Amino acid sequence: MQFWKPGTQAPGSSLDRIADGETSVISSAPLSASYSVQSARERLPIYKHRDKLLYCVEKYGVVIVVGQTGCGKTTQLPQYLNEAGWAADGNVIACTQPRRVAATSVAARVATETGSMIGDEVGYTIRFEDVSDKARTRILYLTDGILFRETLLDPLLSRYSVIMIDEAHERTVYTDLLLGVLKKIRRKRPSLRLIISSATLDATAFLNYFTNGDSVDDATIISLEGRMHPVDIAHLQEPVADYVLKAAETVWNIHQRQGPGDILVFLTGREEIDRCLEHLSEMLPTLPRTAPRLKLLALHAGLSVEEQLAAFEPAEKGSRKVIVSTNIAEASVTIEGIKYVIDSGFVKIRTYNPSSGLSSLVTVPISQASAIQRAGRAGRTSSGVCYRLYPSSVFNQLGTSTQPEITRTDLTTPLLQLKSLGIDDVMKFEWVTAPPAQSILRALEGLVAAEMVGEDGRLTVIGEKVAECPVEVNLARMLFASKDYRCGEELLTIVCMTTVQDVFIIPDGAAGAMAELERRKFTAEEGDHLTLLNVYNAFVRYGRSSSWCKSHALSFRALSRAVAIRSQLLKYMQRFGLPVDSCQGDARRLRQCLISGYWRHGARWVADGTYRSIQGNTMLYVHPTSVLFTRKPKSGWVIFHEMEETKKTQIRIVTEVDSDWFLPYGHRYCKSA
Repeated sequence: MQFWKPGTQAPGSSLDRIADGETSVISSAPLSASYSVQSARERLPIYKHRDKLLYCVEKYGVVIVVGQTGCGKTTQLPQYLNEAGWAADGNVIACTQPRRVAATSVAARVATETGSMIGDEVGYTIRFEDVSDKARTRILYLTDGILFRETLLDPLLSRYSVIMIDEAHERTVYTDLLLGVLKKIRRKRPSLRLIISSATLDATAFLNYFTNGDSVDDATIISLEGRMHPVDIAHLQEPVADYVLKAAETVWNIHQRQGPGDILVFLTGREEIDRCLEHLSEMLPTLPRTAPRLKLLALHAGLSVEEQLAAFEPAEKGSRKVIVSTNIAEASVTIEGIKYVIDSGFVKIRTYNPSSGLSSLVTVPISQASAIQRAGRAGRTSSGVCYRLYPSSVFNQLGTSTQPEITRTDLTTPLLQLKSLGIDDVMKFEWVTAPPAQSILRALEGLVAAEMVGEDGRLTVIGEKVAECPVEVNLARMLFASKDYRCGEELLTIVCMTTVQDVFIIPDGAAGAMAELERRKFTAEEGDHLTLLNVYNAFVRYGRSSSWCKSHALSFRALSRAVAIRSQLLKYMQRFGLPVDSCQGDARRLRQCLISGYWRHGARWVADGTYRSIQGNTMLYVHPTSVLFTRKPKSGWVIFHEMEETKKTQIRIVTEVDSDWFLPYGHRYCKSA
């Protein structure tokens, strides 16, 4: 298998073919704007634009900044604003990030640069974690979802003088919602300054959005030019059947045949990352004694903050870092020292089918914009190489950019929150990109069916409370229903356990068989939700011990996070007067309560061993990690937490229920079917 390029060999380049040692011909393709990242502030490309940026923020209400990740805008611009007095008189400068790993890592870096402790002058806020001080924090990094939720409590976001929406080109749901709400806020609060930061040339679209219907003189664009390092692009001649294995082999050959520099691998999710690291771990014993050591690291949203930050630590002398990551390392964060990038060409995204009313995780090819962003990670500090695990002909067939998330997601929770802000006519909301009308109608029908929105289109009493809960609408609905079923204690635990990923650690091979035996100790015959309940209760009972988790094939990190989330959600239950009663082992009552949130996630067993969804009659397969993977439910009916589409549509976190329990929700199916 060769890495190949169309055209001639790059001048001065002579790379070994990393798959099997033969010579490869690659192209030298400097990417549009990849910048040098150095710790000295005056060496960053943004520094020479400092005075111009501050002038524009003073003069214009909206400043759109175009500059690749790594040019310094995320770390330096908030500091410049603070030094210029924008955080005086108790004001706060906010900088939103699309992902929590970016919010935490950038906040840590800026705190170091300002010589303060994280959580003091510089802080961060992510879901279920607030490391900031209301009185002392002047620069606050937070996820866009957290800032949007803050508008529910303070509709004018009055404590902020400047709000910077970073990585706006990623177009997450809450980025789009925030832009719409901030446009409304600025009409009431013209003194509020907005900075829209993008790594790609979407600037004109953002400019048109903020000047449409408003003063054309109140917004401007600044482009941050910076020094580029060339990035050589190498493609495979032919596609591979297993790109995870190919990625591991590519890492190994780079380490043995190429010069110094850390390696960044892009895969789609936790399972692929773990499998790649496992392949590399198996190769480590064959590494020659004289070769540099390999430090293997994962980077994905399911890790704790400490584990995520480990990826940003410099490699020790005599070693090379290998970071295997999801697309969170694509644009939101800068990892110094990366010289080699391996791009699988795929990403996992959540999509929504308004016809069936079901969401699923789908692995899809990336866009050309994402491929360019990924390659650019190799050229931050010096020239680098990007190895694409797909032919160049495939790159030419990729879409230009990724669809905004708002056009492919379930809008139930976002619309509930918009209505909580008093935006009742959501069809007239000023969307950056309007979502499909069918998705809006489905979400509204679902909210009416769930009794959170009345027939008049306004929030009900329970809808107002659910909008404040920091979990999805269906999970929040179960928390409120637990009062009727007297199972608040258990339901609270189950909700927390569904919000963390991969509680069980099941490796391949003989070790996996032993881990599977450990998992069976916690199995509840009713299904996965009650199995997760058993795991949590055992973890707490045995002292929340990491050694206990290791001996029982459990993730100490995931369970510790579940404990933290539970303590946060408990405060919401107490605030809303929801009793935290125990069902005293009554699994029937507990599962009936689950249906109050999962009534649209029902499926019936059919004779071929598959399932059919109640809505849409979609063919479903139970995921291999489920305790019901090889068992037929006695009742023939199940509810599930989520769907994932690979070669087939699989359902995760599955529990057996009785068909009669759906009857109280029958009228809701009729309304939304």
